[in-house]
Amino acid sequence: MTRRITRTLGQLAALLVLIFFLLLIADSRYRVLPNSLHSHLPSHHTGTVITDVSIAFCSSANPFSSCRLDADEWHRVEKDLYLQNGWLSSAWLHVKRRKEDELNADDKVVVGIRIGRLDPGVGEKGQGKERWESRPGGIWILRSSKRHDSDSSKVVTAVDVLFGADAVDPRPGWLLSQTPLLVDNGDLPARLSIRHGQPHLPKDVTLHVRKDGRFKILQISDAHLSTGTGACRDAIGSDGKPSTNCEADPRTLDFLESILDDEKPDLVILSGDQVEGPAAPDTQSAIFKFAAPLIERNIPYACIFGNHDEEGSRSLSRTQQMALLQTLPLSLSHPGPENVDGVGNYYIEVQAEKSQHSALTIYLLDSHSLTPDEKKYKGYDWIKPSQISWFKSTAESLKKEHAKYSHIHMDMAFIHIPLPEFADRSDNIIISGENKITAGEWREPVTAPKYNSHFYDALVEHRIVAVGAGHDHVNDYCAINPNPAHSNPLKHGQHHHASGLGPWMCYAGGSGFGGYAGYGGYHRRVRVWEVDASAGRLVTWTRLECCTPEQKAEQHGQTVLVEGGVVVA
Repeated sequence: MTRRITRTLGQLAALLVLIFFLLLIADSRYRVLPNSLHSHLPSHHTGTVITDVSIAFCSSANPFSSCRLDADEWHRVEKDLYLQNGWLSSAWLHVKRRKEDELNADDKVVVGIRIGRLDPGVGEKGQGKERWESRPGGIWILRSSKRHDSDSSKVVTAVDVLFGADAVDPRPGWLLSQTPLLVDNGDLPARLSIRHGQPHLPKDVTLHVRKDGRFKILQISDAHLSTGTGACRDAIGSDGKPSTNCEADPRTLDFLESILDDEKPDLVILSGDQVEGPAAPDTQSAIFKFAAPLIERNIPYACIFGNHDEEGSRSLSRTQQMALLQTLPLSLSHPGPENVDGVGNYYIEVQAEKSQHSALTIYLLDSHSLTPDEKKYKGYDWIKPSQISWFKSTAESLKKEHAKYSHIHMDMAFIHIPLPEFADRSDNIIISGENKITAGEWREPVTAPKYNSHFYDALVEHRIVAVGAGHDHVNDYCAINPNPAHSNPLKHGQHHHASGLGPWMCYAGGSGFGGYAGYGGYHRRVRVWEVDASAGRLVTWTRLECCTPEQKAEQHGQTVLVEGGVVVA
């Protein structure tokens, strides 16, 4: 009797499981479950779906025209399709969107978007049975009232606008239209980017030293990317002569991609002026261009800002750019504490190969832009007291944890605008009694802040072995201070590095053809930093965009900066 009951219960359980799975399959196709149950299924869209798309055209000469459709029904994408260059005219993309579980039985959802003059149902193979609806700007949308389509992978869940013939969208699940909108906005065509299905949330990234004990960082500074292809400044052709027919961004990105493929870095530090603000009326399009090759190669990256990134009336602010970067795959960028000056004060830990202990800490700080006091301190801004306090307290709080690492832990820092100590020829870079600059050239005046907030002394105090900067495009030297306490002596009981030397100060050199590079035939370049965690060694060199393939492959100015955890000259 007991066996019969057990067998019956087992058969009943199996039947219930079968019915459950059949309901899941049926609901995924036909939405047979009520919304109260359907909303808890994995296939349910927790966000919104697009139900319509349109463009509002308006003119300042026509007081009756409106640049905004009914705000209760439509969401406006805040990008003028003319990029504010339409003189009297402007145009704005609008979308209708609703939460998936709030759709009515007669609501339609967008499952396809095309751009063109012809109905895709007539001009596109395989679409003859579909009923496409026309919208302004050459937009054609395909909508479905089938209940299961709102949860399918083909439903459109977001629409964005990017600009330029060279625009890319590196976000997973997004597809950029190859055909621009039929809106006459000159040489920066507006293109729709469309996301189908569930959004892809960025995954957490953890950095580790490689099996051979090494970790390679590629520092890219001053890429100066624009919206569209941009125009080259101070470009040199393969023949060594000035190049007059040159598109800046494609050449910059070709150079950077070749270095990424050659060096295969474990981390990329973008140390400011990624974007040439005035030449990038759509900052998002420029940011996506430098992120795309990194995401394509699965290389983590971290950004800080320079003085040009948010320059220009139409540029995104630092806060907006950082928020955008945080949504992208493999980005380690972070705004940092709200009570600290600037946007982008944070640190990154690189863990040992087979443990959770940090082998390398990288500090990144916002060096701001123009001086807040032009009369007294002309030029550029400086690292603020709140940033120095944050750096000191953070470095102090990490000491105990770093001491657990079985080898030699090292610390580095990156900023955009160089510290005043970069500029001192007579004192800070005297090595062995001679004025000496290693691993590069000093070609132009150092445009460091005129006010010294003594952040360099804080780097000395907390044993930072090297600080990398950008900003001055044609300087790429590494220099060192043999007497780091000369400007602010340490109190009794405090110590320098074991060698008595302050951290190395290294320029990356400018990488982008959208920025200047005069001063006598300078070639764009990037800086590579290689850490050998097993030996406590730090080596650096630069890579150039120039000359013959053999010269391009050279590691210029290779220099050992740290040996056995000790800063060396």
